[in-house]
Amino acid sequence: MQELVARFPSAQRALFRRYHIGGCSSCGFRPDETLAEVCARNENLPVDEVVKTIVEAHEAEADMEVTVQQAADLVKAGKARLVDVRTREEWDAVHIENSTFLSQELMHELGGWPREQLIIFLCHHGVRSLNAAAYFAGHGLENVKSMKGGIDAWSLEIDPTLPRYELA
Repeated sequence: MQELVARFPSAQRALFRRYHIGGCSSCGFRPDETLAEVCARNENLPVDEVVKTIVEAHEAEADMEVTVQQAADLVKAGKARLVDVRTREEWDAVHIENSTFLSQELMHELGGWPREQLIIFLCHHGVRSLNAAAYFAGHGLENVKSMKGGIDAWSLEIDPTLPRYELA
């Protein structure tokens, strides 16, 4: 499962959403288990069907991503807003000018933003932001994307004055 989730990051979300597998300790899976083993102990799910679910989720999430250049162009044109889902400490250390920190208050406000407003979530490398985009899309926000590569890619491709960092 470790290799599967590394190749298809959306697999864990897809397995939980469709089959309630992997969301908690009672329905979780071990990194060393195979997909066939996980399917066998979960009502003997057909492996082919589960693979199809994982691939479809992977493709859907790929459609949810934009490159940093696309994000920069959309923001510059006034067609998108950047919402940063990193921790407060990461935000305080470095953030993209005119981006918005995702606070608890903002989470509740997002549903009231204009529907035509594209929201592009960002994080350090693009993993947490994809989780956020998938979460908010699943809760009714249809015009959301995730910035592939995160602020790290932004600092490499768009604004080299932004300091890069590694999490401890």
